[in-house]
Amino acid sequence: MTEPMTIAARLAVPIARVRQALTDPAELRVWLAEHAEVELPERYEFWGRYTPEGDAPHQRVLHADEDRLRFAWLLDGVETTTEITLSADGPDATVLRLSQTHFDFSDVVNGTSIRGVLQTYWALTIANLEAHLAGQPLLPRTDFTSADFRGEIEIAAPAAKVWESLTDSEQASAWFGYPIGIEPWVGGRYAMGGFDSGFAAKVVDLEPGRKMSVDWGPNGVTSWELAESEGKTKLTFVQSGFDEQNPPYAAWSGIVSGWAELRRFHEVPDWQPIWLPEETSATAG
Repeated sequence: MTEPMTIAARLAVPIARVRQALTDPAELRVWLAEHAEVELPERYEFWGRYTPEGDAPHQRVLHADEDRLRFAWLLDGVETTTEITLSADGPDATVLRLSQTHFDFSDVVNGTSIRGVLQTYWALTIANLEAHLAGQPLLPRTDFTSADFRGEIEIAAPAAKVWESLTDSEQASAWFGYPIGIEPWVGGRYAMGGFDSGFAAKVVDLEPGRKMSVDWGPNGVTSWELAESEGKTKLTFVQSGFDEQNPPYAAWSGIVSGWAELRRFHEVPDWQPIWLPEETSATAG
C-alpha cells in the first residue's frame, strides 16, 4: 500500500473553534455533509449526497481525543483510515493536518474506484471548513449522486482583476498553489504543471474579459463566465462533455476547491494560501 495522502492547512481561528466545527453535528451538516451524527468517542458518522458512497454512514471511530480524530471509512469495499489532527499556531490560528490511506492516483486517471476522489474531496471539504469558519459562503459541494456539474461564487473584486488572475499564468499558479501555464486565446494551451509537464488541455472558446472554455479530453470541457455588478464579480462555471456513466468527480472537486483560493486571493488583505507545504498537490484537479 502507498503512503497515506496528506493535506495540511492553516485556519485563522483558535483551536477550540476548529474543534467545535469538527465535532458539532449541526455544524458538520453545514460544511461537511447532508447528514452527520457525533457521539465521541464512540460515533462519528456522515453521509448523504456530498459524501462519496454516501447512501449510508460507513465510518467507525478508531481514536478520539482533544486534538486527534481517527476513523475507519469503508469505501468501495475497502476499509480506509482517515486521521485529522489539530495543533495551535499561536492563540488565534490552528494547523489542521489530515491523512488518508488507500488513495492511489491511478484511480483518479482510470476512474476505477470511488477512492480516486479522496484527495480533491478532502481539499474541497477543508476549503469549505475554512469558508465556514471565516463566515464566507460555501463553495458548491460535489453531489456524488449527480452528473450535473455547475455552480457559482461571488468575488469582491472587479471583473477585470478576476479575469487577469484567471488567465495570467503567474497569478493563477499563485492562487491555485500549483504551476499552471495558460495561453489565453482560442487554440492556446492550458497546462497543469506548466508548459513542460507533457500534457496540456486546450482553450476552445474565449471572450476576453468575460468567458473561457478549456477542453480536458475525457474529463470534458470546463467553462466559466464572469459578470460584474456593483464592484463584485459573479463567477459561473460548468463542466460538460464527459462520460455521464463515469463522472469526473475528482477533477470537478479539484477545480472547485481552487476557486476557494481565487476568492481569498482577491478578498484577503496580505493574502497567503491556507495550504501548508505538507499537502501533496491537494487542490490540483
